[in-house]
Amino acid sequence: MHVLGIDAGGTKTVCLLADAHGAIVAEGRGAGANLHTAGELAVEKVLHEAMEAAIGDRAITPAAICLGIAGVDRDDEARTVRAIMRRIGYKSRVLVVNDALIALVAGARDEPGILINAGTGSIVYGRNAAFEAARAGGWGHMIGDEGSGYWIGRESLAAVMRAADGRGPATGLTGEILLHFNVDDESRLPRIVYDRELPRGSVAALGPIVQRVAELGDAVAIRILERAADELVLAARSVATRLEMRGDAFTFHLAGGVFRVVPWLAEELPRRLGEVAPRAQTQILTAEPAIGAVWLALAEARGHALVPQYKAAMANG
Repeated sequence: MHVLGIDAGGTKTVCLLADAHGAIVAEGRGAGANLHTAGELAVEKVLHEAMEAAIGDRAITPAAICLGIAGVDRDDEARTVRAIMRRIGYKSRVLVVNDALIALVAGARDEPGILINAGTGSIVYGRNAAFEAARAGGWGHMIGDEGSGYWIGRESLAAVMRAADGRGPATGLTGEILLHFNVDDESRLPRIVYDRELPRGSVAALGPIVQRVAELGDAVAIRILERAADELVLAARSVATRLEMRGDAFTFHLAGGVFRVVPWLAEELPRRLGEVAPRAQTQILTAEPAIGAVWLALAEARGHALVPQYKAAMANG
């Protein structure tokens, strides 16, 4: 028996072929598979190519496929993704779940836990011992994603423009960001930032600059990082409260590129999360999120994959 576990992210897609014991046999990789930015046909092409690359010339029909992809908490997008998987045509059991769930499973397996995922975007997703789930954030760069790489970059650019206008304090971010974009003055920045051809990742890539300027004692950069930590912990507190986990022993799993390029956050969050759930521990997720999809695909192949149901909202405490 073999299964496929797929992590379809905004910047890359990873497909793992595993045997009945969960050992990885092969992998396929592709571009990002974001319905909003790439469109349905492009997502179908990426998924199909990644799956074909993982299987290669092996005479294998997967017993089950688990696809983790953003947006499937919303019914319309879930229907679209399931239609794509049907068109690709493998005669396999198919499980489509939120990409935050597979990342949590990669770290926690079937145990309770809370994932704090901060990459270009951000989301906090948790599952308790009763297999109830809750989430906070993940609403996109226009109305959410606080504490993410994009949010940090956007806040740093806003601080530079406020300083240029005299509406905010001078900051060392100005010179570093002008140098980063290879422009001479702040008036050139809006054209760059609003360029539709420029991916959001270019703004998200400013995180290391904010970290570096903060290390030099710049109050504006320090405040941006402090607020990023505040937002991620606020989301984690919301999820832990709704799932009634604040008195439990479990692990907060930190995932996403922000914790790698802004190491201050990786160092600061464990201290703050200890105040949210004193019996919990915090660790960086080192496993590939697609490993979580493999775990769920194996369970689905055996007929008992459990996808947690969202718990009804309750007042935060």
